Amino acid sequence: MRDTLIYLDNNATTAVDNRVVEVINIYFNQLYGNASSLYNFGSKSKLILEQARTSISDLIDAEPESIYFTSGATESVNLALKGLALSPKNSKKHIITCSTEHKAVLETCEYLQSIGYEIDYLPVNNGGAIDLEVLKSLIKEDTLLVCLMWVNNETGVIHPINEIGKITKAAGVYFVCDGSQGVGKLPISVTSSNIDIFCFSGHKLYASKGVGGIYIGSEITRNDKIQPLIHGGGQEDNLRSGTHNVPLIAGLGKAFEIAREEMQKNEDHIVRLKTLLESELSKMSQTSINGVQEPRIFNTVNVCILGLDSEVFIGINSDIAVSNGSACTSALVQPSHVLLAMGLSTNDAMDSIRISIGKYNTESEIHQLIERINNFIN
Repeated sequence: MRDTLIYLDNNATTAVDNRVVEVINIYFNQLYGNASSLYNFGSKSKLILEQARTSISDLIDAEPESIYFTSGATESVNLALKGLALSPKNSKKHIITCSTEHKAVLETCEYLQSIGYEIDYLPVNNGGAIDLEVLKSLIKEDTLLVCLMWVNNETGVIHPINEIGKITKAAGVYFVCDGSQGVGKLPISVTSSNIDIFCFSGHKLYASKGVGGIYIGSEITRNDKIQPLIHGGGQEDNLRSGTHNVPLIAGLGKAFEIAREEMQKNEDHIVRLKTLLESELSKMSQTSINGVQEPRIFNTVNVCILGLDSEVFIGINSDIAVSNGSACTSALVQPSHVLLAMGLSTNDAMDSIRISIGKYNTESEIHQLIERINNFIN
């Protein structure tokens, strides 16, 4: 399929790296023991879990014992927000997030609001950036946490997490960060950024779907300030019960190891493709890149092309994978909530497509995409 498909939707999901597949298969077919078993065969599975924790912690500058495995960032976000809010040790009822967050955050906040929590949503400017002074002004005595993503999944706009972390630390509130779109692409230190909880998915960095994790700072776990969502077995220090998905966790660890070793090489390659893409797009009339005036991650281009009905373009060009919004909601024919929050009209939002480049893409694929866009609008 990859030979005939031009896949440019790497923010939705990535192909699994063959080296990751090899590791996964070992733990499917050979070392398939239960990591909670006491005998030696199970201990080999437990060992790979700890190796994966180390690979992840090395990439994000954390302690291995602060890494917990989940099914992905959506579960991690739910654990972070509900776990802190619903903890018996918590009495605070105020949460701050942003109008352009992923639906995993927005819908979890809507749930918490429905049971009595107060949620403030930071607005963004036309480039998708927040105002840090507004953030400071919203923090009050009853504020429990600030939840802001590192990199926006639709526009690639990067939030200033170092500055956000300084603000939350000074105010004595938790900083929860969805790092899904940045991890493995950009360097990060959760410690120096003062991030208390950091969520991520495997399938955004060439591991498999259905596995991810969460970093939880030791101050939270040591003082028992987070409530588990899943009970029954006590795995992951009682924070996430259930038999470990050893094959996928082993693959996740391998993906983090590869990302650490090849991050700069991948960035150099992708930046060349993005530069080519944006150069070619600039030659078209009535095009504008959404979020162009703000810091953006190097692999994401969200472009508005007047007259390009994104739904029709995607439907006609079935051998090209681009998106018109988040993959979690793009099956719905509606404008992106992120672009609307940035001030785009409904029509402009519907005329926008997200192109997210990965390490396997080529210059030829960029040229073919540009040709298809030109043919469509002309």
